[in-house]
Amino acid sequence: MAKVTVSLPDDLLQAPDREASRRGTTRSGYLRELAEEALRRRSARRAERMAEIEAMDGPFRGHGGGTADLMKANRPER
Repeated sequence: MAKVTVSLPDDLLQAPDREASRRGTTRSGYLRELAEEALRRRSARRAERMAEIEAMDGPFRGHGGGTADLMKANRPER
């Protein structure tokens, strides 16, 4: 497992520290859970949006035919 250094303002770090303490886990453990959940939600949103786009215009087949333009035009907000 890799170790990383992340700089956060003290006031931002207080909330995860309190929650980690409340859950009986470490700061690292809780921040890892937050990162994993955020990535799962992002992946789910992308899959939902791809399904919406496919329902609008039918399944994508390879490159060309305006596929890239359609993908860009329907890219979800971040």
